Amino acid sequence: MDFVEVRVQAPRELADILVAELAEVGYDTFEDNDEGFCAYIGEGDFNPDAVAEVMSRYEGLGELGYEHRVITRQNWNAEWEKNFQPLIIADRVSVRAPFHEKPEGLEYEIVIMPRMSFGTGHHETTALMIENQLDIDHAGKRVLDMGCGTGILAIMAVHLGAKEVLAVDVEPWTVENAADNAAENNCTNIECRLGGVEVLEREAPFDIILANINRNVLLEDMHAYAALLPQGRPILFSGFYQEDLSKIEAEATKHALVYQSHRTKNNWVSAIFTKL
Repeated sequence: MDFVEVRVQAPRELADILVAELAEVGYDTFEDNDEGFCAYIGEGDFNPDAVAEVMSRYEGLGELGYEHRVITRQNWNAEWEKNFQPLIIADRVSVRAPFHEKPEGLEYEIVIMPRMSFGTGHHETTALMIENQLDIDHAGKRVLDMGCGTGILAIMAVHLGAKEVLAVDVEPWTVENAADNAAENNCTNIECRLGGVEVLEREAPFDIILANINRNVLLEDMHAYAALLPQGRPILFSGFYQEDLSKIEAEATKHALVYQSHRTKNNWVSAIFTKL
């Protein structure tokens, strides 16, 4: 399956609202840009009428526009290769493609070939998750990475000393890409598994859970994550805006997950909770 990219031109004060509206109709990946943002959805789930209806609700409130295009698997490589630049996170982590020169003097290096997956570290949520991971003791821990994308967070977990990582995603090409990236980074202790929360039913508990998905999925599946987290262990959430943090915290509280801290960048959030 290919992706549809909806490129929205909107002022910042409307962009956040439109992201929330599009998330309600199935869009699960967003990237900010200077004009507004891009929203992504599987081609089979794309409904132009749904987008038009969302946009019509805000006509007259600012300069709005949108267009869409299909991004095929064939030309995805050309797209990201054209735009993907090396990245340094928290002055400690290098994220680069294999064709980039290796930087010197950094503690950790992650090599990523994104292909049809999202999550190179350039989006705020991925970078924020990595920053929060740097504050968590991963040594000898069993880690779950839900919505793994390229596998970048799973790879970071291994670099931080995790003994075992389960990386889960609902898209077949994403799981394949994450497995390839794990191999590229010599991470032999990462298992990449296709599916959603249902694939966790017979899993043993995890010491750390990473869930960088979107607000709606986090709220719907939080009970399942909490059930797999022992007392005192951390869970890291991201994929939502700052105004949604209260909703995440309210749902977390129902499942004995206690807020500890959060980071923000361009209104995106990554928050750390622990199990009571």
